[in-house]
Formats: sequence, C-alpha cells, structure tokens
Amino acid sequence: MSALAFPGGAWPVMLTPFTDDNQVDYEALKALTKWYIDNGCSGLFANCQSSEMFFLSLEERVKIAKTVMEVAAQTKASSLSVLPQGSCVPVIVSGHIADSIEDQIAELQEIAKTKPAALIFITNRFAKEDESDEVWRANCQKVMDALPEDLPLGMYECPYPYKRLISIENLTWCANTGRFYFLKDTCCDLKTIVERIDAVKGTNLKIYNANTTTLLDSLVAGAHGFSGVMASFQMSEYAYLCKHALDKDEQSIATNNKLQDLLTVTSLIERQYYPVNAKYYLKTYEHLPMGTFTRVKDHSLLVETLKQDVAALKRLSDSVVASLGIK
Repeated sequence: MSALAFPGGAWPVMLTPFTDDNQVDYEALKALTKWYIDNGCSGLFANCQSSEMFFLSLEERVKIAKTVMEVAAQTKASSLSVLPQGSCVPVIVSGHIADSIEDQIAELQEIAKTKPAALIFITNRFAKEDESDEVWRANCQKVMDALPEDLPLGMYECPYPYKRLISIENLTWCANTGRFYFLKDTCCDLKTIVERIDAVKGTNLKIYNANTTTLLDSLVAGAHGFSGVMASFQMSEYAYLCKHALDKDEQSIATNNKLQDLLTVTSLIERQYYPVNAKYYLKTYEHLPMGTFTRVKDHSLLVETLKQDVAALKRLSDSVVASLGIK
C-alpha cells in the first residue's frame, strides 16, 4: 500500500442519508459523497458511527460501501485537499457491529469484498469493557487471520456502545504487524496523542485526530490528519487547516490560529442534536438533495432553537473565512 493511498488531510466520517420512509437514500448518498470530495476531503470514512452503522443491515453496509467507492472513483479530488491534482479519494470502511467474534468475521469478510482502501476495526468489538488487553489482542489476531493478508487495516475508537481507547501496548503491537495504516483517535487529549504519534513513528500506522480542540496542535506534533464529525458542517475549513497546518510564515501561523479558534467554538454544536443537525445543515445551506431523517434520533425534535444554532454556525464560518481571505 503506497503512502499516497493514505494521505493526510481531512477524512470526514460520513453520514447516511435516509428517505422519510426509512430507506437508505442512495442517490442522496452519491450527492453527499461528491460534496465531501468537492469541498476538499482527502479520504472518506464510510460505515462508521456517524453513518449509523449499528442501525444498518449488513446488506445496507455493503451497498453503502460500494456506492461511496463508485462515486469516489469517478470524482477527482479538489485542489483544497492534500492529494495531487487528478487523484481519486481513497475510501475506508468499517461496519462490524456483532457481539461474537465469529459473526464479526462474517461481516468483515463481506465488507472486505468491496475492496476498500482499508478495513477499519472498531476497538470496542474485540473485548468487553472489563476484559484485558490480552483478550483484545487475541481476538484482533483471530479476525486478522480470517481476512486477506494484503488488505490494509485500521482502527476506530468508536464511543458506542462503550469507548475503548487503545493502549500504547496494543497500539505498538498493531503497528508492528505492518498491516495497520489508520487510527481514528478519539482520546481528545493532546498528551496522549503525542505519545501515540511517537509510538507508531517509522511504521505504516498514522494518527488521524477526531477532536477539533486539539487538532492544530496535534497536526504540528505529527498527527497525519483529521477524521471527525464536524467535516459534515465545515468540510473546506478542515481541509484548509490540515493542508496548511505546517506552514511556517507568520501570516499563515496567525491565520491557522484564528481558524482553529473558529473551529473549536463551532464544534460545540456536535453536542447538540447530531446527526440530525448536520443533515439539516447540508440540506438547508449546502442544498444537497437529502432529508433529515435518521434511525438514531427523532428528526422532528430538531426544534427552531437548534436550527438557529446551525444558522449561526454558517454565518460565523462564512464571516471568519472571508476575513481571513482563504478558501
């Protein structure tokens, strides 16, 4: 697997559009995929928690992965991304939600047939909350052994049904297998992120921070990119910050700091009524042909006050970006 397949930059955790009668809206999914790409993503993460994967059938998870990869293969990356001109955006996929390891293997084998750039393991699926790192490694190895040896792998510290942060010992073990390329880091702690960056140095495994508050500092420290929910609100802003985080001139540093401040404050909206508010944003302000229905929350409970929060985010983002003179 070449380094090009796992660039830095912003990797949104993708939403899944639904029709009002609770079917996956594949036409809206195609439009959403193209929107992420046109607005600067350097990679896409399908079938994650934001995609409502725990509420998708295996058939839906497979078809979603195929749909996203088909659009990504036909759409050239934006100049806002870190990818070379003319490149296509890589797609990584998760989607193992079962409790038993045997059922997870069956799920992952089906998803692997879609040939993603990497198959992403959910860190809380390999051991119960009270089980040890040794249990986790044994189950991870069992799953790895059941998958093609040439299939790149990654990890995602999904918060549901419980958040299992990967230990340095397990992280190092994964990195040393040579098979892991991607960690969606949700620890939200800069000190821990730096320790992880140091632990995987010189290996294929790269750290992608999901937390906005620590993002710029983590990129400067050596994190490879961003993979978080706010890319569904501010895709181009995250793409810009990831692309220019290491620029050294005084003006760029000032611009990055101001953009980081904007993103930090506006990221508080993810604690409101996500993912309904993100779907509302994309429908209302990006004019995507998608509704606000979700399987995880009642979309009718996005009250007017929450809609005003989204409107304020849009106005503030546009104003700050214009004042900074950046795309």
